[in-house]
Amino acid sequence: MNLSPNDLSVLHAVLGMGVLSLVMFIWMYATRLPAMSAAKLDPQAAAHPGSLDSLPSEARRVADNYNHLWEAPTLFYAMAFYVVLTGHADQLHVWCAWAYLALRVLHSLVQATINKVALRFALFALSWVALGVMIVRELLAAI
Repeated sequence: MNLSPNDLSVLHAVLGMGVLSLVMFIWMYATRLPAMSAAKLDPQAAAHPGSLDSLPSEARRVADNYNHLWEAPTLFYAMAFYVVLTGHADQLHVWCAWAYLALRVLHSLVQATINKVALRFALFALSWVALGVMIVRELLAAI
């Protein structure tokens, strides 16, 4: 497959989201396992959602962020591949893909550290603007 520089750039943003998910996975278990041990929780205690709510916020917010990376970002992955496969990866799509990645990295850092909800929401909303531009552009191209 012959990919343009714009195609590759959009796909590199997808790779960046994969790296972010990996980092948050490692960070989640680096905080969750010691917290479970300190609380003397049996691993079986994690059998149901919400069963680890007694863990300290430092451990829970990293896990919450990891879970958030399987929500809206899945649509980003689909749109990024759609843009590349349809040959529509122009400079605006590249900027949107990288803006999405940067905003999600910042969202993850905020949620996993200071967890200021207003700031998190602003970053989340801005990431949706970037993703929304990609979606609307492709919708308009399709009709």
